[in-house]
Amino acid sequence: MAFRVLSRRIISNIHCSTAMKPRNTSRSSLSTAAVSSPHAAATTLNLEDVEQLFGSVSTKQLLRSSAIQHAMAVESVVDLGIWVTKLKVFESGMLRDLVMNTMRHTLYANYCAGEDAAAAGRSILALNDTGLRSMLAYGAEDALDNEGCDENLQGFLHSVEVTKSLPPSSVSFVVVKITAICPMALLERLSDLLRWQEKDPSFVLPWKQDCFTIFAESSPLYHTQKRPEPLTPEEESDLQLANLRLLKLCEKCEEANVRLLVDAEDTTVQPAIDYFTYSSAIMHNKDNNPIVFGTVQTYLKDAKERLLLTTEAAQKMGVPMGVKLVRGAYMSRESKLAESLGFASPIHSTIQDTHHCFNHCSSFMLEKVANGHGSVVLATHNIESGKLAVAKAHELGVEKVNEKVEFAQLYGMSEALSYGLSNAGFRVSKYMPFGAVEMTMPYLIRRAEENRGVFTASGFDRQLTRKELARRLKALVF
Repeated sequence: MAFRVLSRRIISNIHCSTAMKPRNTSRSSLSTAAVSSPHAAATTLNLEDVEQLFGSVSTKQLLRSSAIQHAMAVESVVDLGIWVTKLKVFESGMLRDLVMNTMRHTLYANYCAGEDAAAAGRSILALNDTGLRSMLAYGAEDALDNEGCDENLQGFLHSVEVTKSLPPSSVSFVVVKITAICPMALLERLSDLLRWQEKDPSFVLPWKQDCFTIFAESSPLYHTQKRPEPLTPEEESDLQLANLRLLKLCEKCEEANVRLLVDAEDTTVQPAIDYFTYSSAIMHNKDNNPIVFGTVQTYLKDAKERLLLTTEAAQKMGVPMGVKLVRGAYMSRESKLAESLGFASPIHSTIQDTHHCFNHCSSFMLEKVANGHGSVVLATHNIESGKLAVAKAHELGVEKVNEKVEFAQLYGMSEALSYGLSNAGFRVSKYMPFGAVEMTMPYLIRRAEENRGVFTASGFDRQLTRKELARRLKALVF
């Protein structure tokens, strides 16, 4: 894939897409009681005035978004699409071309920023004009060898370079997947070794650098059934190469004054990802200015305990902690693996438990930030979680947290919540992957699976989108 940096001349000639136009512009758990506090009038999000919420979105974009939302709510449509992509005949030929072209003008256009850096830059500029920021995510995911890792690293480095050519603060983060810059097999090996050391503290890992706490008592360790062999000399060499790739990316982010967000994966490799993230944070996060942010998936039963232990370890070391909180994206995979090994799923048993965990972790991190420790990204599509977090921020004193708190949603999803939070005065970013359609297929499939069924969080979006389209139609007719 070819890359090029957006020059100042190019930027001056970029016109905003017709899709957007400038807008007029303690550890206690969060609870619904916060919304009915004396601050309620100031903290309640306005998600009822659809004209104000969608004032920056063109009718064309609303129609496309509405069509995709409704299609993704039909489970049979999602199942059929995923089934087609797994067919052997899909590997090449006319069927693949047809599906890819369909994806390019539907799911891809809705959820991705563009196929190259120039297209991503135009999407970021258009989004910035509406008052939202961007998390720029090069679409590479899993690498099998060092050659693939080196190639992916260039894509991530280029993402950082692109931010230099864009308006200040229009990009809040550059996103990296450790699975793209360290071979998957090595991440699995490192995770096995880290898990075994948690089981047996006398187990020595000579390659291990300073790191925050990775595991809690409730963390799943069943992935590692027997004592793993030490890293081979070749594996140690590969580990050193992976460390150097991440170091180079961190240094590039420091130079460009942009933060680096490390995405989470499933529990088979997450211990190694946390190890890379935390060891880099110790090296680069200074003066209450986190450069490296990790991700905590709150659908995991051990999320609250791990977050507490990790932040305590960071505070004890005097290292500012940057955390992104999400609900999670690998539920089916986690449950199937645990069941195959004869263990209970590491995922919360009910969606209510996951909501409670996310809200509790949000409250905990907001209190940390208000006391001057670290920063947090609250990545949620859940309306109630957004309301509760806003109420908590006001309870603590917004001025204490505003510069250190960012809300985030995926590009193409939860537009009402994004604009509602932005209208309420909070920083809001959209997660914007870019790259060739083929490269972003795993991401697009996850979005389709996430939005399947009429009871998903996207139902609220569909309702508000229909309401705004009806309002615009009525305005045209009358």
